[in-house]
Amino acid sequence: MPYKTLLFDLQDGIATVTLNRPEVLNAVNMDMRHDFTALAERLFFDPEIRVVVFTGAGRGFSSGGDISHFEKDWLTPEFRANSRRLTKFFDDLEALEKPVIAAINGPATGAGLELALACDIRLAAESATFGFRENYIGLIPGVGGCARFIRTIGLPKAKELIWMGTMIPATEAHQIGLVNKVVPDDRLMEEAHTYARTLLKRAPQAIGLAKKLLNTIANMDQTSGIVVEGLAQSILIKTEDHREGIRAFREKRKPQYQGR
Repeated sequence: MPYKTLLFDLQDGIATVTLNRPEVLNAVNMDMRHDFTALAERLFFDPEIRVVVFTGAGRGFSSGGDISHFEKDWLTPEFRANSRRLTKFFDDLEALEKPVIAAINGPATGAGLELALACDIRLAAESATFGFRENYIGLIPGVGGCARFIRTIGLPKAKELIWMGTMIPATEAHQIGLVNKVVPDDRLMEEAHTYARTLLKRAPQAIGLAKKLLNTIANMDQTSGIVVEGLAQSILIKTEDHREGIRAFREKRKPQYQGR
């Protein structure tokens, strides 16, 4: 289906989604919120999609929420309802049992950084910068940013960056664990798709359950986490992909996983 603010490309199991409002640094407006809602449906239910890559058109990933969104004289319940649309999309990315990679090609701030935080793997171009600047307009990261920021980089650093509104370079983002890897600008998408193609070689159910498990036990005590871990393993051991993996090991060949 066509999107107003996104470009969508699906090739060989890899869905590349490009935020496409480059004239405003891919700011998230109401149309993009609606596009995200429609996109989530396809990401969940299109069996051809195995890995998802997000990036931005032009010179940046996303500058966050379009400033016009914050100039409207909102009724408080209406504002919360509209915010929920974006929060749900980010929650959906975490719940999606497929790997989601953010290829961050420039500034990622506000809702743009919140999108990146909702992805599983973050690859940054050397020119990328990161930060939450909501403090400059008397706000806070409000669609999951605070919660995911703390979980990703820890409470003290999250407080510092949210209070100060500082934009940090890709090298510092890597040092504090915000991104997985920094690559030259001209190699960013090549690196993202190389990573995605590697994941395509893995058993889809094992990848999906590992994601679900890790996201869940990050908020559990160790004993409960180990119980859930065992339950997940008891599901995977009954899959055809597990049996194919064993056969491939015995036959000294690469496995051909089917997601069954």
